Amino acid sequence: MTPTAVITGGAGGIGAAITARLQADGFRTVVLDTARPEGSPDRFIQVDLSDADATRAVTAELVATESVGCLVNNVGIVAPGPLESVDLDDFDRLFHVNLRASLICAQVFVPGMKAAGGGRIVMNTSRVTLGKEHRTLYSATKGAAQSMARTWALELAPSGITVNCVAPGPIGTAAFWANNPPDAPLTRQIIDKVPLRRMGQPEDVANAVAFFCAPASGFVTGQTLFVCGGVTVGLGGA
Repeated sequence: MTPTAVITGGAGGIGAAITARLQADGFRTVVLDTARPEGSPDRFIQVDLSDADATRAVTAELVATESVGCLVNNVGIVAPGPLESVDLDDFDRLFHVNLRASLICAQVFVPGMKAAGGGRIVMNTSRVTLGKEHRTLYSATKGAAQSMARTWALELAPSGITVNCVAPGPIGTAAFWANNPPDAPLTRQIIDKVPLRRMGQPEDVANAVAFFCAPASGFVTGQTLFVCGGVTVGLGGA
């Protein structure tokens, strides 16, 4: 039976690239998102992942109809701003979308993975977990996701289920370019700070996710791979 990969937030940008790559690798792909996908996943279910009841209902239905062997917790939203302006409504919103949805999906799909003798969970986090201004809530949710993944890796390893994180740096998605015109001085500063001197592409992130999802990667778990063009190298230095 062809294994199914569920990609949350897989309709566009990095999520769409992940979906396309996993589909090319032989997975049956199911996208959970609010918007219709840019690509052509095998199945699309429209759902608001900030709604816990709706998320539980959709994932329960998937368990009954799909053999889910891979879960990519990709969905994520950002509410940038300095510490003094952090809104508690945004706190709930980001934690519900960026973190709670991942927990619900894992709780629903893990029993089936255990029954099948193994599986893959990949969390799409971010380099902001190492520190970035105006990202209090986003970094908190992504840091929590990385910590949660390490805990799950230990708990699920005896069942052959690996849990890893991919942490992108600056990626040239449509949303990024819409807010950062290519010829703007600030955009050039961002790119010039990348040691490889280019923006990452959604496909760069998808390649890393595909590695963790591959059957041959079963001896790698509890890890975070930064896909950042070298931005994170030396951040702990003087």
